[in-house]
Amino acid sequence: MITFICAVIVLLAAYFTYGRFVEKTFGADQNRVTPATTNADGVDYVPMNTMKVYLIQFLNIAGLGPIFGPIMGALYGPAAFLWIIVGSIFAGGVHDYMSGMMSVRTGGISIAEISGDYLGEFSRYAMLFISVILLLFVGVVFIVGPASLLANLTFDTSGTGVFEGTIFGNKSFWVAIIFAYYFVSTIVPVDKVIGKVYPFFGAVLMFMAVGVAGAMIVDGLAIPELTDIARVTHPAGTPVWPALFFTISCGALSGFHATQSPLMARTIKNETLGRRVFYGAMITEAIIAMIWAAVGMAYFPEGLNGLSDVLTQGGPGLVVNKVAVGYLGVSGGLLAILGVIVAPITSGDTAFRSIRLTISDRLKMPQGKIINRLIIAVPIFVIAFLITKIGFKSIWMYFTFSNQLLSTFVLWTATAYLYQHGRNFWISAAPGVFMTASLVGYILTAKEFPFGLSQEIAVNSGFLTAAAAMLLLIKMTVITKKSKHNDSCKS
Repeated sequence: MITFICAVIVLLAAYFTYGRFVEKTFGADQNRVTPATTNADGVDYVPMNTMKVYLIQFLNIAGLGPIFGPIMGALYGPAAFLWIIVGSIFAGGVHDYMSGMMSVRTGGISIAEISGDYLGEFSRYAMLFISVILLLFVGVVFIVGPASLLANLTFDTSGTGVFEGTIFGNKSFWVAIIFAYYFVSTIVPVDKVIGKVYPFFGAVLMFMAVGVAGAMIVDGLAIPELTDIARVTHPAGTPVWPALFFTISCGALSGFHATQSPLMARTIKNETLGRRVFYGAMITEAIIAMIWAAVGMAYFPEGLNGLSDVLTQGGPGLVVNKVAVGYLGVSGGLLAILGVIVAPITSGDTAFRSIRLTISDRLKMPQGKIINRLIIAVPIFVIAFLITKIGFKSIWMYFTFSNQLLSTFVLWTATAYLYQHGRNFWISAAPGVFMTASLVGYILTAKEFPFGLSQEIAVNSGFLTAAAAMLLLIKMTVITKKSKHNDSCKS
């Protein structure tokens, strides 16, 4: 419990310390007019209340990620805590802040366009492809997933603490309802639907997290401490590196967030609000991830083996079910589970909106007129509908990799941006080096790829990749120092 409480304190402190350092490094300017005003169109570029913008950003990036990912990551024991703390403060927070603020500085454009401006045309189209595919599958899964949960949701009448059966109809009905909501929220002005319903959704998600955390503390769960990190191993013997860093993405570092930040970059009124909206939302998500990782490690009597058994039986959704009902009772548990349903819906709707904006940015098609929005949105939803009818599990296997590939691209884009503006690029370069090495290790060992090499080869390959990237960065540092020296001599 000491590790958990200290971790939450560290995360909160990081917002006021390292978050402020990142803001200063970027150079947020309170006197600079933001795209919400300069590009105001009443649809996507709309000045909004800061608390609303923060809540929307938080719900956009949250989804099921900071719940399901940490539950599965809990199998790695206290190492999951360490990754959530270090990852969210030094990688995820920087990633989200930079992706949001780079968009603010470049007129609110999407991350693919920003990447192309700073890393070249290949990067532009690579990011465009990766981000659209990622968003499309996020959107589809966040239709099918909530629809399945709603179709099978009922009150527990048996006293077993498990929701069984159905009282809400069939899955196809809910797929249609969610599809309709997504379509409307994709094409109408951001402040008309998303800006109005998200505060309520945020309250539900916050209730779930706070309720579970409070019950966990009162119950006095024997949560593993960081001092146990050396003796706690994954039940299946899976090495921490690189698997943990792909299992827990939302809550630590996630490329999906970079597709969402430009949405809010079009609504903030002042650059100095960026830390609250982008870095702050990431820290909030990390705290929720800490809660679910802690519960996953300690709730079941058999420890990690018990968690592994429940995950085998019904996945992380069953874990949430058992924990929520066990701690909050039937009514509180139902509200908590509704939070798990709401979370993906509040990411799915903005996933489709992000696709529309990403494509419109590339086509340079203004979105003020509804006909322009429909021209892009209708084909997107036709494709999404077709995907719900076919088996795409084999493609979805690549989601985790694509997500962290995107985050790595964003970190390197941020590095190039900071370098070109003469600022401390190490805040994004250091996590970029680590994630590049991790991607190499993942490709060499993960079952999604044909290599299947040993952990030793993966580690050595990752180390060499990191060393090469570090040498390149050191060279950039030397060039920067020489350039500054020459400029001072000339003056």
